[in-house]
Amino acid sequence: MPENTAPITTECLSPSPAGLARAVELLQAGALVSFPTETVYGLGADARQGKAVAAIYAAKGRPSFNPLIAHVASAEAAQRYVRWNHWAETLAQAFWPGPLTLVLPLKPGHGISKLVTAGLQTLALRVPAHPSAQKLLQALDGPVAAPSANPSGKISPTRAAHVMAGLSGRIAAVLEDGSCAVGLESTIIGLTTETPMLLRPGGLAVEEIEAVLGQPLANRDIHDPLTAPGQLLSHYAPQERVRLNATEPRAGECYLGFGRYSGARASDLSLSDSGDLVEAAANLFGQLHLLDQQGKPIAVAPIPQAGLGLAINDRLQRAAAPRGDNAQG
Repeated sequence: MPENTAPITTECLSPSPAGLARAVELLQAGALVSFPTETVYGLGADARQGKAVAAIYAAKGRPSFNPLIAHVASAEAAQRYVRWNHWAETLAQAFWPGPLTLVLPLKPGHGISKLVTAGLQTLALRVPAHPSAQKLLQALDGPVAAPSANPSGKISPTRAAHVMAGLSGRIAAVLEDGSCAVGLESTIIGLTTETPMLLRPGGLAVEEIEAVLGQPLANRDIHDPLTAPGQLLSHYAPQERVRLNATEPRAGECYLGFGRYSGARASDLSLSDSGDLVEAAANLFGQLHLLDQQGKPIAVAPIPQAGLGLAINDRLQRAAAPRGDNAQG
């Protein structure tokens, strides 16, 4: 629990009109509401209310220098807060609603809390495709700041049960509506320079974005300052050590496979028996949650570094990174 904060009763809301109305009521009152998107469950607060946004950091134990994504109902709604450009229009037309976040310069008088932007002059924006997220944002008619709904640095939640396991008693409510179809956080593209820049790989393949842009994306230098969510080196971490590119488990390890593995045991899991990267992305966090419950180190099979494999490997590398001051993402 956050220091000096008493536990609260976390409501479980259905995606019915009554449940959505209650979620909007709580957000307007400055409370925290977890809601489903096609990527992962988000932990939402009204992005215009600084105290509400601060509660996100307190609930997650998240460092205030790490920016948040503001979720809005449409590209038109996004343009209330940022300076739009032709790259943004091109990508929004192609991929919104969907698992793509755009980072753009803030407009004067935007009204967004500085805690959302971590003091930067840019804002990360996304239009989620999940029907319940869309209904919630349309009813609120405002931006919802929402990182993944998990304790900071831990495995991202793809089901309401994951949210409750990590944050029950810390947040006002969870809007429960099934599993997340994509299962990986959004791809983040920076649009503050002449060339669009990949800030974080995610649930939309880089190749698809480059095909629409008609040119390659620039790559962020790992030593650059944080400009978008999900850039800390250690993140998405299970309790036990994670070993990557393992062709088989060692003694005492559980195994997360990819494709057929002849030595699979009852305790082992696979991201995709058929070697399908889309299925693997959707299963990644859910399978890590299940293996983490075994209390053993986790060995992970090699994942192809192509398509959604780029984002899967990014998350796995962060999960396997040494723990320390940089692990509180």
